Amino acid sequence: MKTMLVFSTLCTLVLLFVSAKAESKSKNCNEVKAAYRSKGFNANDVPNKGIHGAPLKVCPRGVSCCTLEMEEKLSQQSHSDLKAPVSHLSNNLQTTFKQRHNHFDQFFRELLDNAERSLNGMFVRTYGLMYVQNAELFKNFFQALKRYYVTGSSAVNLDAMLSDFWADLLERMFRLVNVQYEFSDSYMECVSQHTDQLQPFGDVPRKLRLQLTRAFVAARTFTRGLLLMPEVVNKVSTVSASPSCVRAAMKMLYCPYCSGQVALKPCQNYCLNVMRGCLANQADLDTEWNNFLDAMLSLADRLEGPFNFESVMDPIDVKISEAIMNMQENSMQVSQKVFQGCGQPKSSMAFRSRRSVKETGFTGRFRPYSPDARPTTAAGTSLDRLVTDVKKKLKHAKKFWSTLPDTVCVGERITLGDDCWNGTAKSRYESVVMGNGLANQVSNPDVEVDITKPDIVIRTQIALLKEMTSWLKAAHSGNDISIDNDEDASGGGEESGSGCDSPSCEADRDIYFSTPPNPVKPRVVPVVNVQPEAPASVATAPSSMALLVFALAVLAPLWR
Repeated sequence: MKTMLVFSTLCTLVLLFVSAKAESKSKNCNEVKAAYRSKGFNANDVPNKGIHGAPLKVCPRGVSCCTLEMEEKLSQQSHSDLKAPVSHLSNNLQTTFKQRHNHFDQFFRELLDNAERSLNGMFVRTYGLMYVQNAELFKNFFQALKRYYVTGSSAVNLDAMLSDFWADLLERMFRLVNVQYEFSDSYMECVSQHTDQLQPFGDVPRKLRLQLTRAFVAARTFTRGLLLMPEVVNKVSTVSASPSCVRAAMKMLYCPYCSGQVALKPCQNYCLNVMRGCLANQADLDTEWNNFLDAMLSLADRLEGPFNFESVMDPIDVKISEAIMNMQENSMQVSQKVFQGCGQPKSSMAFRSRRSVKETGFTGRFRPYSPDARPTTAAGTSLDRLVTDVKKKLKHAKKFWSTLPDTVCVGERITLGDDCWNGTAKSRYESVVMGNGLANQVSNPDVEVDITKPDIVIRTQIALLKEMTSWLKAAHSGNDISIDNDEDASGGGEESGSGCDSPSCEADRDIYFSTPPNPVKPRVVPVVNVQPEAPASVATAPSSMALLVFALAVLAPLWR
């Protein structure tokens, strides 16, 4: 009897406890009110007590603190909440590479401006009036380089521009060192046609053409790659979530509210499946994105090494001056070859040969290049520093799209372990986690994904990345293929310009032009170089013969 009394008492206590707990649950909407209000909604939408059998479309039915109207509003909120972390990560990536693009672009532009100013100042001091009278040639040279950097081969054929520059410079210098003669346009055309054989400037044009072409193609292509990155990220990050994705996000984020468990977070694997379903198209970008980044990193290595834009542009004034001095040293030999190949020119009636150089007082001397005296930076930095920084950022950006779900489903957004929201209750999430990409979502248990309809915007960005990657790979070899295939690319080919490397070119370097009938054998006076050979980056002072030639050239107009 006593045992039955105890049992009856225990049953009564259990019933009272269950009843109290159920009553507590049915009244547990106050926390939901506060949470709902914190989202910017009207707390009066939330019922005071849980509603039995609320006609909800997404969340489990039963005792619920949500109405259909609340569910619709929370569904809109879930869309924003789903987009927020992805937008945050995407915006950071956009900002990072917009800044790097601006840094590189500013650096390259300032380096071009600095090189032009340096050449102008150096040549005014070194060549004086002769340079001032021909400064337009060099101004046009730098303008063409700047146009190529900005607009590429569609505006400037870099190889042809350099060939024209050396041909124009040869014509001007040939006239100056032969002021005692008159030359017709057709005669000068003959001279220009044989620039490659004459090699009046030595090996400088060939070397400089290769260096400039490779450096400019690499610099311009790399900068375009940096510009493309934030554009791609912006386009991809604005892709709208599908209705099934929004529904899944609502179920994951806010159905716990409806059950009165506002603090309950989704299970990590549950979150991963939802996010991988929602970001399936974005993940498909990852392969071409990583290929693009690998090509950028490879070209960055070139910028640090043989295609270093800074090491080419910084001493360009010295290199061009070295070419001019080669012409000075070899002016007599060049002139004799031209006279034999193109014919003997007419003497100039205005030329007066009785004035001596001594009377002119010419004191021009070339000033050798001093590394310590030259600026080593542009835009307050150096190329090595810029490349080192951007390589770190490029490596960090790899696998950005495929790791987005893993980046989102961490920290306060999820709960580790079994005490988490699995989509229906507070319990372990049992489903298998899907892989990344559209094809892997065919069996996604939480998001309905149509794998037969890839997103058009993302597919367009994949195509752009693939095209840019091909340009980067070509630039790595010194070639510019960012123009129509039927046009001559301004890349690193070596088939034009002053001089070449093939055996046939080597054999032709000392061959005279075809000569007219009964030619008079010219008397070629060799130029003796009395100074030891200088390093390529340091130009030597002109010889006495060169100074004599320049004195005649500069002052001849004053004698008339």
